[in-house]
Amino acid sequence: MSEKEKPLKIEQLLFTADQVRTYEADAAKENGCDLFILMERAGQSIYRHWQNFDAENTLVLVGNGNNAGDGYITARLIKEAGFKVNICAVEPSKELKGDAAKAQRLWIDAGGEVIEFSEEYIIQADVIVDALLGTGLNGSVRDNYGAIIHKVNHCTKPVLSIDIPSGVDADTGEPLGDAIQATKTITFVGIKQGLVTGIGKHYSGQLLLDDLGISKAFTALVSPAAELINLHSFGNLKARKINSHKGTHGKLLCVGGNQGTAGAIRLTSEAALRTGAGMVRVYTHSGSIVPISMGRPELMVSSENLSSALEWANSVVIGPGLGQDKWAEQTFIKVINYCLAHKKPLVIDADGLNLLAKNASVYRLNNCIITPHSGEAARLMSRDAMAIEANRYYYAHECAKSYTATCVLKGAGTIIDNTQKAWVCENGNPALAVGGSGDVLTGIIGALLAQGLSLADAAGFGVVLHAKAGDIAAERDGERGMLPSDLFTIVRELINKNS
Repeated sequence: MSEKEKPLKIEQLLFTADQVRTYEADAAKENGCDLFILMERAGQSIYRHWQNFDAENTLVLVGNGNNAGDGYITARLIKEAGFKVNICAVEPSKELKGDAAKAQRLWIDAGGEVIEFSEEYIIQADVIVDALLGTGLNGSVRDNYGAIIHKVNHCTKPVLSIDIPSGVDADTGEPLGDAIQATKTITFVGIKQGLVTGIGKHYSGQLLLDDLGISKAFTALVSPAAELINLHSFGNLKARKINSHKGTHGKLLCVGGNQGTAGAIRLTSEAALRTGAGMVRVYTHSGSIVPISMGRPELMVSSENLSSALEWANSVVIGPGLGQDKWAEQTFIKVINYCLAHKKPLVIDADGLNLLAKNASVYRLNNCIITPHSGEAARLMSRDAMAIEANRYYYAHECAKSYTATCVLKGAGTIIDNTQKAWVCENGNPALAVGGSGDVLTGIIGALLAQGLSLADAAGFGVVLHAKAGDIAAERDGERGMLPSDLFTIVRELINKNS
């Protein structure tokens, strides 16, 4: 099987809150159960994970919805196991409805009480179970809930959130006012897409899924909103033939490195070599030739003959260290026009994206990957970075659609969108939040394109390679002080394990 034919394996599916609410009852019915049985299973799941905290005294915080029902069942199981547990309700006198009311009655029948919240219960608790607000929240968190959330977030106790951290928007991950910072979140039926990207990934802590035994029926009823990917989501690269040569392993042209900013394109081009590109050329400003070439003679570096370099390459990367002056603009226009005319695979990053934003009405790309962070995406979409971060799925898709490209929206839970599908990277950590990290990612993606991967596979596999390498580097030496060049040898190790 050729690398371009390599399938993308589905690892974990992501859904919107509305998809889960709409189809979970029908999926339960297909499995011979009802929503209350699902609620019991959810409580049992939380109880099993609660056991890992080795808690003698537990505080369960409940609101008025179905999440409260999960909380009551969890509390009852803890009590029946002989441990101390308190349930504090935000509005103890408010009457619950449906399955949540049934779960509350079972708690009371077991000798439990529903008491009003007091900070004293936080002080006494070894662990807090968050069952305040669920996925149905569609407005700002009310003050009475917000006050409790604030106190929980300022204690040092571990917090186990049921389905979603209270106050987090299940679809975007944005806090709707105050939101619980969970130690661990157990989400049910399907992973809510907002829990794996942006600030939602932070609030969720360790995220686990329990499908409550209905996943087969549920996924038969609804198409996923996106897919969560990691290295295991991709098959192995095609083994290289014994008689292959450098020309058969991909020829990548990296364009960038204005005077004074040679480092960016050097990182990109060296990353491409470490990812397996057979030959890498760099077209750069004349003043950057020496610093790019120094110490890496394997790179072919020139400030002349751009047309012949474009003709030579299998794929092209443009943007790292490019700048936005006259030289940069002329270079950008020539590269873009050539690649569009000859349908040559292209990755645009950094200043290439800023120049693209200035010419947004001129270019509609094809056979292209764009790799913006939220600030660059904001310029591409004429928005601000906060708006992009507040709705990462929407803007990744709109950016891909507006520029007819595959968009890699970088950040926590990087999103890849090609207008047909969306993928989210499971890996990554704050060690990667350092200057030059994105330049390395661009080189990885460019090298994969040069080796024959499709746009979607090059973008997705490149993102998870880069993110997993960052995780390994952080595990070895910590999150602070990592250099982007520290990723080179790890990327090489990982890509050879996938070969």
